[in-house]
Amino acid sequence: MESGYNLDMKVSKLGEFGLIELIAKTVGRTGGDTVIIGIGDDAACWRAEGLQLATTDTLIEDIHFDLKNITWRELGWKSMAVNLSDIAAMGGRPLYALVSLGIPIDTEAESVVDLYKGMIELAKKFEVRIIGGDTVAAPVTAITLTIIGEAEDEDKILKRSAAKPGDLVAVTGNFGASAAGLAMMQRRLSLDKKTETTLREAHFKPSPRINEGQILAKNAVKAAIDVSDGLLGDLEKMCLASGVGAKLYSDRIPIHPAVLKSFGNEAIRLALTGGEDYELIFTAPQKIINIIKRDLTCPVAVIGEIFKGKSVTVLDEDGNEFSWSSAGWDHFAKRKRA
Repeated sequence: MESGYNLDMKVSKLGEFGLIELIAKTVGRTGGDTVIIGIGDDAACWRAEGLQLATTDTLIEDIHFDLKNITWRELGWKSMAVNLSDIAAMGGRPLYALVSLGIPIDTEAESVVDLYKGMIELAKKFEVRIIGGDTVAAPVTAITLTIIGEAEDEDKILKRSAAKPGDLVAVTGNFGASAAGLAMMQRRLSLDKKTETTLREAHFKPSPRINEGQILAKNAVKAAIDVSDGLLGDLEKMCLASGVGAKLYSDRIPIHPAVLKSFGNEAIRLALTGGEDYELIFTAPQKIINIIKRDLTCPVAVIGEIFKGKSVTVLDEDGNEFSWSSAGWDHFAKRKRA
């Protein structure tokens, strides 16, 4: 191992400074270009130009993930993905990451290395560099990432608050696979190998729509949000911020084929309220959506419309209203998503 450390030991034996050095060697010393000081000093330093974006998110063991189900490398990927998705939802370009890690003292050093390898694997896809953070002892594993990004222009920042009556509601990709993957593991379902792999990756290795968000912003889309807490719940957040209402048509919602195949009548619930798909919901006039469909390589589906009002309703193919007991994930509800 190039780090020079014996990874077959617990972090308590490495000590704080040894752990920081191990992380720095795993990530690589970052310098040059716009980064002046990276990991190893009291603060990171970089040269910034233009409009800056920042987002942060925390994942906590036994609340957001279960180490009995997820590998450390998958956990690293997902920790990075959920933050990058917020930058995607703004139409921005991610640049730098700060990682704060709380871990029990009996955690294996190799596990920490694998965690960072997962982060780095996804970060490299979007030329994001990890430039600092913090490490502390904690009773359970807790990972907080902060992503710093940039926006091209103030008029090209996607916002939750910009949906307008007359806009159509559109989405990238398809829905339900992440929630189905979680259900598969929690219920210990036995599915065919291909489906199990597909659903597991959907839950643990989502792909943030960074490039797609930038294309939306460049083509005059104004309103967007990423789907982390559930398609229905996140659309409600957008409508609340914009002061509008929306109608969704259930037969137009693109449900992942693996979910339809394995979960039958439950598929629509998983797609609407399951969450963690990390697709984008956006609103725009039809002519702009036509351009988006032409320019994006991923599927785009129109699933509803924005109108004056406050409610968000889901209608079936006969025009009857659906009723749902839960619109999506609530971080302060007494339940867990692991």
